[in-house]
Amino acid sequence: MLELLMLGKNKSVDCVTLKIALFILCLFMLSACTESPVSFETLKQRGVLRVLSMNSPNTWYIDPQGNNAGLEYELASRFADELGLKLELVTPATFSDLFRSLDAGNADFIASGITITKARKKRYKFSPPYQSITEVLVYRQGIKAPKDVTDLSNGRLRVLEASSFQERLQNLRKQYPELRWEVSDKDSLEQLLESVWKGEIDYTVTDSNIFNQARRLYPELQRAFDLGEPQQLAWVFPENVSPGLYDAASSFIQRLEESGELQRILDRYYAHVEKFDYIDASTFLSHYIERLPKYKSMFQASAKKHGMDWHLLAAIAYQESHWRPDAVSPTGVRGMMMLTRNTAKMMNIKNRKDPAQSIEGGAAYIKRMLGKIPERIKDPDRTWFALAAYNIGYGHLEDARIITEKEGHNPDLWKDVRKHLPLLSKKKWYSKTRYGFARGSEPVRYVGNIRRYYDVLVRLSQLSDPERKGTVDRVF
Repeated sequence: MLELLMLGKNKSVDCVTLKIALFILCLFMLSACTESPVSFETLKQRGVLRVLSMNSPNTWYIDPQGNNAGLEYELASRFADELGLKLELVTPATFSDLFRSLDAGNADFIASGITITKARKKRYKFSPPYQSITEVLVYRQGIKAPKDVTDLSNGRLRVLEASSFQERLQNLRKQYPELRWEVSDKDSLEQLLESVWKGEIDYTVTDSNIFNQARRLYPELQRAFDLGEPQQLAWVFPENVSPGLYDAASSFIQRLEESGELQRILDRYYAHVEKFDYIDASTFLSHYIERLPKYKSMFQASAKKHGMDWHLLAAIAYQESHWRPDAVSPTGVRGMMMLTRNTAKMMNIKNRKDPAQSIEGGAAYIKRMLGKIPERIKDPDRTWFALAAYNIGYGHLEDARIITEKEGHNPDLWKDVRKHLPLLSKKKWYSKTRYGFARGSEPVRYVGNIRRYYDVLVRLSQLSDPERKGTVDRVF
């Protein structure tokens, strides 16, 4: 380098030679400042795959059993297993820290529901997309609904800093110069939605999948309009990522999509939240405050006795009776868990209207249903099958599984069986089954409702117990 600098003092050196020397000097300095990517071989020797992800219901979270869960966690965990590596999930303090940490080389890639944008593509490499979403403008019921971007000047709009939403608004400002907004690097997307719900701000922008989940916790949230066409979510890699790692990740996601497994995973997390009933969601939250505290310890005790999650047991009870111990149906089922006389007798329950006895009987019967499901069927499908059997009877469930298999689908996947259960009410199908006619649409709605109630109960428990939210910079 000293020799190159000395060329500048040598009057005999021509201008062209000096320019070439300075160009070489710049290349040398640039290469010295650019960190070389970790090779795929080095990564495997390290034995650890480091992945950046925010802690949220849509990325990763700690479930009621203390296990890691969430769409991004499941995908990253599967990928790490395929590579024979241990997964380390690193959670930064803020959303923008995801990219700063990746730039600093603190992880191999980001798996946190990141939207592919033109600006980001100039700095990073993206995996093949694994989910489509739409960016939506959200407001609270009770204020005048904005019809388009021009209406936003009448309220306070806040979005996440360094997000695709900020980039979207910056592009819209070219068309609407009067458009104004605030950015926050302290809040999460869920916190911004809560701020809208509380009336602290008027609007925010979020992804459609996040909105669909959030409105079950905050029923008054409304979707005003979409900001543009659907967008794609993908993993984010540094621009100089090792080709081996990038190719392995791309192949992994492509194979998941081609096999149909990716859609099955997405359905597990999102299919049951697409339908929304405002009155039902509002009533549930009201009953959560007014009724559940009286019976929570009973759910916890019976769930512990039978090795179950109390949130699930409580969700079933809400679907059955809205947590009313004196509930009675026209068909004679009654109590918190709406047990039939025969079921109560089978479970040694003397008083179906006694909440503790009813909950205990329901838990024991669900455990019995779980025991009937073939061992090869794993959770969560195993649980959904048991709930369907609890509702419609195990025999009818088996009839639906047989139909599912005959129609060329997988009888061990709830996703496939739920599509065929309604056929049990059609003579063309039930006439060929062992157990005959059944209202097959009912267990589909039944399981879907319970899944939604369960999700909200878990989220409410997380909000009331900070330790369940995950820990900043925690590594697993």
